[in-house]
Amino acid sequence: MLRCFSTVAQTGNLLEAADILGRTQSAVSMTLKQMEEHLGERLFQSDRKNRLTVLGEQVFGLAQTQLRQFDETVRAIEASAKAPHGLIRVVSVPSVAGLIFPIAIETMTQRHPSLKIELRDADTEQVTSALIHGHADIGVASGQIAMNGIQQTSLFSDRFGLICASDHPLALQDSQPTINDVVSAGFVKNNLCQLIETPEFHAATDDARLTARNTSSLIAMVRRNKWVTVLPQTVVQLAPSDLVFREIDGITDRRQVNLFLRKNSPFLGLATELGDLIINYDWSFTNTDAITAV
Repeated sequence: MLRCFSTVAQTGNLLEAADILGRTQSAVSMTLKQMEEHLGERLFQSDRKNRLTVLGEQVFGLAQTQLRQFDETVRAIEASAKAPHGLIRVVSVPSVAGLIFPIAIETMTQRHPSLKIELRDADTEQVTSALIHGHADIGVASGQIAMNGIQQTSLFSDRFGLICASDHPLALQDSQPTINDVVSAGFVKNNLCQLIETPEFHAATDDARLTARNTSSLIAMVRRNKWVTVLPQTVVQLAPSDLVFREIDGITDRRQVNLFLRKNSPFLGLATELGDLIINYDWSFTNTDAITAV
């Protein structure tokens, strides 16, 4: 019922929805009628099915979430069935994935030639969701996050600082940039800025006109030399060589990065082995405090 309703809501057309679902138009119409009778309220404003009621909008949002979780669960079951020698699902923030995973994955595939590994880049919120809903065995994310049934291990911490083009005035000036310098230089806010606890930073950036939630888009903007941003130092290890990292006067905050291991993973032994490779990686380079050309 939920999938039928969602498809009609997305297409706004019974015939098109029926084609997508592989059912007859009358069968789709009957399913919607049964759903509305069960709820005791209409989901569409008219028989044309092109406009949702207020209840319909609420049901549509809830249905989309439920269907995504269901489909991900089915895919996970199918993937496990096709991987009798083991499957590890890893979700990580991009900065860590790009640094350690090529080495760790190479080691794991050499040790276990038949092992299947799925890698996915995601932000911290998405990493947490994947772990909670059982869609990941290992997660790497920013911040301390308590989750039932999830083992947490600290990997490293790195300092927040200015990221700008190498020929930007803030990169060339002798004195350390201040928070006001950064904000007045075309500052672009990003999701990781919320981890900074310095009150003066938030007072100056809460009304930022530009926000980029995708790291690739953010880096592309900064490279244009018209914008700057604030990121943890490790994030820029994979950035283009024409960017620089500088400490900011007044900001001493550091981002804490942790590894999360789901204790009831189907292939816990293999997941633990990969987790240990990541934990034992030499993260000492993340503790440097000098101005770093990236």
